[in-house]
Formats: sequence, C-alpha cells, structure tokens
Amino acid sequence: MRVSVQAEPFDFGAECADFGRGGRDVGAVVSFLGVVRDDSGALKRMEVEHYPGMTERAITEIAEEARRRWDLADLLVIHRHGALLPGEPIMMVATAARHRAAAFEAAEFLMDYLKSRAPFWKKETGTDGSRWVAARDEDEDALARW
Repeated sequence: MRVSVQAEPFDFGAECADFGRGGRDVGAVVSFLGVVRDDSGALKRMEVEHYPGMTERAITEIAEEARRRWDLADLLVIHRHGALLPGEPIMMVATAARHRAAAFEAAEFLMDYLKSRAPFWKKETGTDGSRWVAARDEDEDALARW
C-alpha cells in the first residue's frame, strides 16, 4: 500500500505498470486518473492546499479501511497539491485484488472519499477572478452509498 501527497507531477502509465507487477494471486487491477477539469473554459489554474501530515494520515486511514472492507492485494493513492493547470493529472487510485468486483468497488470507495472528505482545499483562478471550490451534493451522495 502506498499513499503519496505530492507537488510533483507523476507518470500515470509508469505508475500503473509498476503497480500491476507481481502478485500471482491478483486477478484484477483497476486504475483511475483524475485530471483538472475546466468546466467554464476560463480556468487558468487550480490551487490545491493541504496540511502536511494530517492529509497523509487521513488518506492512509481510509486506504486501510478499504483494505479491511475488500480483499485487496495492494492499493495506491497519489494526490497532488500546489498550482495545477487544466488538463493536468491531479490524482490517481489503483487497486489490485483476486477478483474484479473487489478491485472496482474499493477504487470507487477511495475516489468518492478523496472527492468529498479528504482534507484538501481547492481554489480556482480564472479570467473572472478566484473562488474556493465548494462541496457538491452529488459527491456527498456518492460517498453515502458506502
């Protein structure tokens, strides 16, 4: 299990290739890449803030919960912080399990948590100024199913 909160870009393909190696009892690997989305067409950058130590601890706790709830062989969570441009990778989740259902469900659980509960604060700066990104009801609804 690896959790990384980092400013540096990551190579999704390389991370997936490394993650998928080994484990003769692994029958499924699921990966997800989140990118900075520009819904308005006016986004210049997104600034992601966090409290070092606290954020890693919170994500590690939810990752450990995922391992308890599903029979996972491994999992990976990478989330970036700092100033990010539209189209840049912001996070990834990968899960490995004996069976696909566990890998898919655990990945969705982790993504829903990261979207709605992980201690990150996001500020979008566009051509019309800056604003903090508010929580969305859809994200809360997605998390509630777990």
